[in-house]
Amino acid sequence: MYCVQFKTMKIAVEGCMHGDLDKVYDTIKYIENTRNIKIDLLLCYGDFQAVRNGKDMDSLNVAPKYREMKSFWKYYSGQEVAPVPTIFIGGNNEASNYLWELYYGGWAASNIYFLGYAMVVKFGNIRIDGLSGIYNARNYCLGHHERPPYNDNTIRYVYHVREYDVHKLMHLEKPIDIFLSHDWLLSITDYGNWQQLVCCKKTFQRSSKELLEANLLLEKLRPSYWFSAHLHCKFTALVEHEEGGRVTKFLALDKCLPGRKFLQVGEQSSTCKIVVNGLRAGWKTEEPNLVNFLKQLHLTNPLILTFSGSPRNPQIVSFLELLDLPYVLDNASDSRDTPSLPQKDDYSEDIPNEDEDDLEDDAEWNNENRSS
Repeated sequence: MYCVQFKTMKIAVEGCMHGDLDKVYDTIKYIENTRNIKIDLLLCYGDFQAVRNGKDMDSLNVAPKYREMKSFWKYYSGQEVAPVPTIFIGGNNEASNYLWELYYGGWAASNIYFLGYAMVVKFGNIRIDGLSGIYNARNYCLGHHERPPYNDNTIRYVYHVREYDVHKLMHLEKPIDIFLSHDWLLSITDYGNWQQLVCCKKTFQRSSKELLEANLLLEKLRPSYWFSAHLHCKFTALVEHEEGGRVTKFLALDKCLPGRKFLQVGEQSSTCKIVVNGLRAGWKTEEPNLVNFLKQLHLTNPLILTFSGSPRNPQIVSFLELLDLPYVLDNASDSRDTPSLPQKDDYSEDIPNEDEDDLEDDAEWNNENRSS
């Protein structure tokens, strides 16, 4: 049972979170108070860093000097609750062991939903599509062979986008309102102010080789909005599609730092379906079993959590049981043969310090601003 309300939904979009949930939610509260508005939804497009405990940091692919607990663990443990419904995708700086548990999507914490590796959800009548990870040509055609605990190679491979996930999204038929990707679209700079971008982002030309080859998804789905992050700068573009006269508005945002353009609030008209016996206002589901599935959330004290092998998230177990599908996320030998992979040195030309580059840029920016 549900009633129908017509409203203008206010959606906040945010670039790279990097574990700073407290800072982002404080910024949202400030915007709500100063503008006298209520934000209905927060979208974060990657590098969320859902680190629950010290064990998770072993799967966080950043240099040791950047490894911090940050604030997600408080929301995972229930000490804090996200004040705004939050949806996020994965990037290249993630606690990949936890996100792998939620490969098909699920609640990472109360009121915080991970879209999985390739997933579509509805908030009200707004269809939101997400593709986690970043593009790497050598891993693109491989399957998901990596399993925790990760070694020096697989900790980097695990967040690379796979053709398999892109192929799944290519089968979508209904219109998409919002698409989230961590990487930018290939050649998206041709549709915006490239000169201004290069002027503001001095390192952009060095990073541009990492742009995601997802243009087939753009042409097939033609979403109204496409949001990306990863390169730690703001950039807007407008793509006009030849068929149907649809237009895709592209927006990339920065990471959460003082003086950076990391958050923006927009409006979207919505028919908001209020589920009476379901999860919460705004979330629509048509299967009672799926309601129960979404309600499940395994919360454990993050300071004492230990792993014996790879844990099975009860949300995913319920989801696969509902569909009568086997659980194949435990280890590669259970599901498929691990392919023969190049050694780490073979990747040095492809992705030199791909994770540290953006973080070092932040350090340089901070030094420049402290001296000015």
